[in-house]
Amino acid sequence: MEPTTDLAAKTLDAHTRLNELYGVQAIYGRADPMHELVGTILSHRTTHQNEVTAYRTMRERFPTWEAVRDAPLADLIDSIKTANYPEVKAPYIQNLLTQLIRERGAANIDFLAELTTEEAMKWLTDLPGIGLKTATLLLLFNFKRPVLPVDTHVHRVTQRLGLIGPKVSAEKAHAILLAYLPQDAEVLFNFHKHFYWHGQRTCTWYYPKCHECVLREMCDFYHAGGRMVLSSTPTRAKAK
Repeated sequence: MEPTTDLAAKTLDAHTRLNELYGVQAIYGRADPMHELVGTILSHRTTHQNEVTAYRTMRERFPTWEAVRDAPLADLIDSIKTANYPEVKAPYIQNLLTQLIRERGAANIDFLAELTTEEAMKWLTDLPGIGLKTATLLLLFNFKRPVLPVDTHVHRVTQRLGLIGPKVSAEKAHAILLAYLPQDAEVLFNFHKHFYWHGQRTCTWYYPKCHECVLREMCDFYHAGGRMVLSSTPTRAKAK
């Protein structure tokens, strides 16, 4: 088999094992796509609970999206302070609301359902502060499009397994991993969720629990004794 075929088979094998471990999930997302969009911005580099608190506080202080857009920047930053880097996220939120309301007349992105996946992806990533991960999360979770979000957990687990190269960025991993999987939203949702959970619970950043991992026999990182130099993993000192 060609190398890419080998990797596609390995990717599907890992996916099957994590399906068995965590159970197949139905696609779910927040009921309001705007909540998903802004919540995903708030979620960067923070905990889920801090994201929830930041979103709730922001909407309590500024009940409409127009109020969020027009809020004094310092006040908006204060309202989302439980999320890390609120001074970065607040301008992103206001800028995207300004552009969205100017273009569409309202803070509503339901129209994305009428666009092709490629058109919706381009429209989202053209917004200020919206990258590939945010766009794919929104399109998969709320619009059931066949895209694959790759966050830090998914990136780390797939890189340690050897499904992507040691220097491949999370940005580039989207297309590589997507090519190995069926173009089916439910499959891609479960791949994302299960690799995300596995990275949180087992294949953690600094101290992975390799001894209890169902993927260890196929894992390049495990067979290298945890000493591979990967862009997603801290460099480990050699044992004395």
